[in-house]
Amino acid sequence: MKKFVPFGILIIVVILAFAFPGASAASPAATTYNGADIAWMLISTALVLLMTPGLAFFYGGMVSKKNVISTMLQSFVCMGLITIIWVVFGFSLAFGKDVGGAGIIGNPGSFFMMQNTLGVAWLGGTIPVILFAMFQLKFAVITPALITGAFAERIRFNSYLIFITLFIIFIYAPLAHATWHPEGIFFKMGVLDFAGGTVVHMSAGWAALASALYLKKRNEIPESHVPARISYVILGTGLLWFGWFGFNAGSALGANELAATALGTTTTASAAAAMAWVFFDILRGKKPSALGACIGAVVGLVAITPAAGFVTVGQSLIVGIVAAVVSNLVVIWRSKTEIDDTLDVFPCHGVGGMMGMLLTGIFATKSVNSAGANGLFFGETSLFVKHLIALVAVSAFAFVGSFVLLKVTDMISTLRVTPEEETAGLDISQHDEEL
Repeated sequence: MKKFVPFGILIIVVILAFAFPGASAASPAATTYNGADIAWMLISTALVLLMTPGLAFFYGGMVSKKNVISTMLQSFVCMGLITIIWVVFGFSLAFGKDVGGAGIIGNPGSFFMMQNTLGVAWLGGTIPVILFAMFQLKFAVITPALITGAFAERIRFNSYLIFITLFIIFIYAPLAHATWHPEGIFFKMGVLDFAGGTVVHMSAGWAALASALYLKKRNEIPESHVPARISYVILGTGLLWFGWFGFNAGSALGANELAATALGTTTTASAAAAMAWVFFDILRGKKPSALGACIGAVVGLVAITPAAGFVTVGQSLIVGIVAAVVSNLVVIWRSKTEIDDTLDVFPCHGVGGMMGMLLTGIFATKSVNSAGANGLFFGETSLFVKHLIALVAVSAFAFVGSFVLLKVTDMISTLRVTPEEETAGLDISQHDEEL
């Protein structure tokens, strides 16, 4: 009987599509759009979408050969499942009218089935609401995909779909609303997160740690793990870096100087982090590796995400270098523990996101973005203190919340594959496919 449930849900979605066709909320003539801004945001939306297939290659190349397809599919499937959730009510939860003035969640009816998204600009700006909704969708798509690296090689696919559905509703949407909606609690507090260091990377990082602890260690962990395809990792890194320009520069929501600055800080921080990771490995007596350079580049991209539109290009060098060294040290620490975070999602994305948040509180300057604030480096402590408070709150919420959702998912559908399925590999046991 359970096998009919997913298809039944799709039938409900089809019925809703007929009942709520998404009619225009206002006359297009009543809104003044900017063609250049729209063009840039269309491109940025496409760039951010490309990041999820990029992540699939990035993760897929690191796991064992018998788990490459399953790992890549866990990223790819998010483009399908999360899109449906977002269109039906996810965007409303994240960016709909605030419920009860608490600044935590939006009204699910605000943009239900993409109602009220045509013929009106987002927050009176220069791009349509529907374009903003699709741009933000790509952020929602990649966030649960980031978590998959922590429980790679040991999670049942059906259970994974349930977990990411719950994660988007109960973790991601509240954080997006609290951080980016004008009525959100963190937004009103003055917390700065330009493109998702808090909403995307910290939430995914803490969910990854919760997942690694809940699912426990893999049954078979070779002493010297051999990644399936380093070439996949390099390809994935290139796609991620390319798409990240839409991720960060697109968050300026227009074709303007701020977007250009965010593009500059993004590429500079990533470059600095890649080299810092390699040089730090050499300092530790290791050979420079392609894997290390790729991981470092991604850590730099993660760390600069919250700061991209608030710091200077020169300061982005510091962000990349500091984040790479700290994340590298946490990877070393994690390897000496019993925590089986398969692809070190928490040390790279979780810690990288936290470092980015703290460094934003230090280096943010109004000279880059007048809508922001001056950080600790410029003699003001307020922003840094706010970021410390938000960091603790988000960490607790994402970790505890994810742990609870993992438990709920496990009650609905067993999370871990059997020892026999794990030995055979998830490609065969979950999908009956081989590389």
